[in-house]
Amino acid sequence: MMKRDFTIRTKPVVASMTALALCFGLSACFDDDDDDLDDPISTPSPSPTPTPTPVTFDVGKCLNQTIPGTGGVTVAGAVVPDVLAIDPSQPAGFPNGRLLPDPVIDVTLALLFLDVDASGQSPATFAQLPLNPPSNDVPFRSGFPFLAPPQGSPPIASSGGSAFNFRTAPDTQYVRVDRMGMPAVSTALIPSDTKIEYNDANPVVDATGEFVPELTNTLEALTEGIGGDLLDLGFNICAD
Repeated sequence: MMKRDFTIRTKPVVASMTALALCFGLSACFDDDDDDLDDPISTPSPSPTPTPTPVTFDVGKCLNQTIPGTGGVTVAGAVVPDVLAIDPSQPAGFPNGRLLPDPVIDVTLALLFLDVDASGQSPATFAQLPLNPPSNDVPFRSGFPFLAPPQGSPPIASSGGSAFNFRTAPDTQYVRVDRMGMPAVSTALIPSDTKIEYNDANPVVDATGEFVPELTNTLEALTEGIGGDLLDLGFNICAD
């Protein structure tokens, strides 16, 4: 009687559990032969991450909105020309003049970025964010020049500045070093390579629109940079 050998031959398992998991349910991992475990396993290529579409903002609405409490002055009208106007028929306080404790930087930035007509939102709301000290750390003087004394013990000049009288000095003795009509405009909206030209120029030049492109371009770039953060804080931005 012939005897048959039914020895079962097994192949070494070379696939890891991870590889099997990748192949599970993928018909491409198996073919018609019996050596699927020996076949090289193709790892699916990751899908490319789509490039985010850049968000652009139109800040025209920001520049054309009316500033509350100014009798119809627009943001653009307050910035160009860069002067601080005073209307005696309107309540005193920035941007109608300036009181020493007024948070002028916060109010200016609020006018540039926020929709001041939105319900429950105003420049004062933005200024109340806990970003700055609530008051000056040294009390203001009760008389001219009203500013608080300097901190520490600054040296007393023997000549020059100590003899300067703000009340009687002629205009020729004044030198403009920075524009502060609408604080934060020169600092935040004028590009670095244009600041000297801007500060040297007379506000009359502003009215011709000389610096309007720089102001607009910088405001658009800043809105693209922080617009999302302002929305996350619950503010309504003025840009479209």
